[in-house]
Amino acid sequence: MIIKSAQFIKGIVGSDEILSQEKPQIVFVGRSNVGKSSLINSLTNHKKLVKSSSTPGRTREINFFSINEEFYLVDLPGYGYAKISAAQAEKMRKMILWFLTESDAPIKKAVLIVDAKVGPKKFDLEMKEVLEKAGHDYVVVANKIDKLNQKEIAKLQRDLLQEFGGCEIVFCSTKTGRGREELWSKLT
Repeated sequence: MIIKSAQFIKGIVGSDEILSQEKPQIVFVGRSNVGKSSLINSLTNHKKLVKSSSTPGRTREINFFSINEEFYLVDLPGYGYAKISAAQAEKMRKMILWFLTESDAPIKKAVLIVDAKVGPKKFDLEMKEVLEKAGHDYVVVANKIDKLNQKEIAKLQRDLLQEFGGCEIVFCSTKTGRGREELWSKLT
C-alpha cells in the first residue's frame, strides 16, 4: 500500500464524534509491550507517527491515525501486564471492551498482535473470544518474528493454528519489514 499521508488525529477515552464517522477503522489490539506502536509505524513508513515506549502500559487512550484521509488505524491500550496500578489496568480493560463491543465505531478489521517470542497467552485468547463474540473480522499478527529461529517459528505456527483455528495469521518483524505487505493485503 502506498501511504500518501499519515497523521495523528486524536486520543479518546470514551464516546466521541469520531466514532460516528463513516471512515473505516482498522483496530490494533494486543498485550502491553507487544509492539503495537512499532507495527503501526512500520506499516505507515513513519518512525515516529505513534510514540512507542519500552515501558509497558504507556498507551492510555484510544488513539486514531488518519491514513491517506481514507481510513483510521486505531491503537488501543495494551492489556495484561503493564507497570500501572490494578485500578488503572481495569479501567483500560473496560475501555478496550467498550470500544470493541459497545461503541458505534465502524471497525473494518481488528489486528490481534501476539508476541512471537512468548506465543499466545491467556489474555490473547480472551481477546480472540471478545472479537469473535462482537462479530469483528480479525487477523492475528505474530510480531517480533525476527527473534526466533526456524525451529521456533515452526512451533509457534503450530501453536497459533491450534489456538486460532482457521484465522489468518501473519508473521511480522518491524526490524526487518517481514510481513508488512502481506498484512496490508489482508487489511485493505
